[in-house]
Amino acid sequence: MKGRLLLCLAGTVLLHQALSADVFRFAYTKGEKYRIVSQVHESVYVNRKFDHESDILDKIAVAVTDTRVNAGNHSAVFQTSERASGSQETYQWSEQYDSTFWRDDRGAYTVDDSQFMPMVRDVPLFPEGDVQQGQSWTARGSEVHDFRANFGIDAPFRFPITVSYTYVGRETRDGVPCAVFSIEYEIFHAVPPAAGASRMYPTRVAGSSRQKFWWDIAGRRPFADQESFDFLYTFNTGDEVEYTGQSDGRLVAAQPLDRGQVTGEIKKEIDNQHIPGVTVKPTDEGVTITLENVNFPPNSDNLLPAEQDKLRRIGDILRKYPDRDIAITGYTARAAGYTEDDYQKLSEQRGRAAANFLLSIGARRPDQVTARGLGASSPLGDNATEEGRRLNRRVEITILEN
Repeated sequence: MKGRLLLCLAGTVLLHQALSADVFRFAYTKGEKYRIVSQVHESVYVNRKFDHESDILDKIAVAVTDTRVNAGNHSAVFQTSERASGSQETYQWSEQYDSTFWRDDRGAYTVDDSQFMPMVRDVPLFPEGDVQQGQSWTARGSEVHDFRANFGIDAPFRFPITVSYTYVGRETRDGVPCAVFSIEYEIFHAVPPAAGASRMYPTRVAGSSRQKFWWDIAGRRPFADQESFDFLYTFNTGDEVEYTGQSDGRLVAAQPLDRGQVTGEIKKEIDNQHIPGVTVKPTDEGVTITLENVNFPPNSDNLLPAEQDKLRRIGDILRKYPDRDIAITGYTARAAGYTEDDYQKLSEQRGRAAANFLLSIGARRPDQVTARGLGASSPLGDNATEEGRRLNRRVEITILEN
């Protein structure tokens, strides 16, 4: 089921005191950016037998691109990465979605029917008037899932939820005064036959979500959330798959990245240290450092000593920008006798090895790094020449804007 991505895509929340009651409204500022980071521990059971468990890292990079009366237009990139439960290695990139949607001042979404994200919609949804501390209310929401790969269902799979809210009160968390809400819902949803399903498909969804939200009162924005969830899917074959777990999420404000300045600073460091085969340039996502001709010894996924030395020095440079997440992408060159699957696996190995080395030297925390491979796509050089292949056997380390 992947990560839950529940922390609201919010902008800021207007909260004011009115005769011991509070009024909550979202407000949006064109040009604001932030990201939401959620770490999920998930266990999966198939036909009531334990199958596996995973640690999942969900990140949402959000930009408010436009506003109108009481609403904001959001452009968001949703990224899910995974690793084996308990592993200290890097998270391996799994899925990415781009989505554009409006959200109004109470929290209701307007999303095109073709979009798979956000997964949880209209949560939280604030009432029209004042909210007393201790007051409860209910509102409708929905969940949307992507079952294309697993079940051959092309359209977003959606079902309604009825959500119960309670304004618990106020609490200081990590030194920040917050308004606190409990948010709960249960599901028992019978599913009509799935249009377009090519194999097994879900016929019933049952489960529950229990959440606690903290809102930064002075900052007028979401601060954090915690969730425990348990969802059981029953399929037309009679099989059952259950997902249980816990998540912790937080909103991180995105500070502007001066791409030109950072590119210049890093280029100067590379030149001063005479690091061979390394270039840097500004990109749409941030600032990208490219290491060419990254290789391994035969039958090994350990980096060669020369590559380790190069990455150690790059790690020292990355430490100068400690608050920035990084994305690491491996690529490979085309060669006779290899398949597309071979290229994909080798590129993933290349990206993962670089990411794990940077983690091992403390250049970043695990939740700040994701790794992926893009096979032999996007070559920089001609694969017919050795010089071209050297350029294509590369790793790109991107210091992210958001």
